[in-house]
Amino acid sequence: MNAPEHQTLEKQRREAVKLEKRLCRQVGQAIADFKMIGEGDRVMVCLSGGKDSYSLLDILLKLRSRASVNFELIAVNLDQRHPGYPEHVLPDYLGKLGIPFRIEVQDTYSTVKRLIPEGKTMCSLCSRLRRGVLYRVARELGATRIALGHHRDDILETFFLNLFFGGKMKGMSPKLRSDNGEHVLIRPLAYVAEDDLEEWARLREFPIIPCDLCGSQETLQRKQVKQMLRDWERVHPGRTESMFRAMSDVVGSHLMDRKLFDFEGLKSPGGADRTDVSELPDFAPIRLHRGAGPGIDPGED
Repeated sequence: MNAPEHQTLEKQRREAVKLEKRLCRQVGQAIADFKMIGEGDRVMVCLSGGKDSYSLLDILLKLRSRASVNFELIAVNLDQRHPGYPEHVLPDYLGKLGIPFRIEVQDTYSTVKRLIPEGKTMCSLCSRLRRGVLYRVARELGATRIALGHHRDDILETFFLNLFFGGKMKGMSPKLRSDNGEHVLIRPLAYVAEDDLEEWARLREFPIIPCDLCGSQETLQRKQVKQMLRDWERVHPGRTESMFRAMSDVVGSHLMDRKLFDFEGLKSPGGADRTDVSELPDFAPIRLHRGAGPGIDPGED
């Protein structure tokens, strides 16, 4: 190996080490910030066969080996019986890792295809069916946490989808209770950029399984929002990070949601329900003599 090749390989190795440290730091920070995992937790890691869930399991395994608390990891995959699904890939991969896992077989594919007209978006129904199965499996396994592989970009995309198409300022919570109240869901990748996960998956050579059920639907609103965010980031580098930080710094009094701020109960310091314009920046009350002009009430001198 000549010197330039050696230097290139050494640079790639250093970059890989930096990426691993960044991913572990970001996942560890998210877990700490939102108290996602505690002593004795049994964490069910939902593994789809995509880059995100592979990376989630990989990083959690690394963090568990260094953590000061003891917790269990069990990988769960839902085989939805998609045509051509390579059912051997995940069992082979998980078997080599030597961790507990469960492959749950449920033919939700046929249900989705039967109920959704050709060409229509399948994600909503597919997601609901998948969620119901995973909740049942979590209950059977005694899992105290359900870990999902959604990352920073997923959270931002969901925010804009709700903003543009749902009329709500709502994203994905890093930690929440399930709709049925039985489970706690966590998203340890909440601080992680999708580009980093793509690079990590490439370096780790995960056996990626594509989702052929909905992945070919190019007109999905989420794909349009994803492209919009990437275009913004390309033209204005750093905008994605700025928008993501904003989701953690909400000023309720400067929005219009009366559930977030008590506008009705807002009073001036003296108790009168009026605005003192003298306290506004760069504005002083104008004192005028009576009769100074039409439509102006100069008040008392």
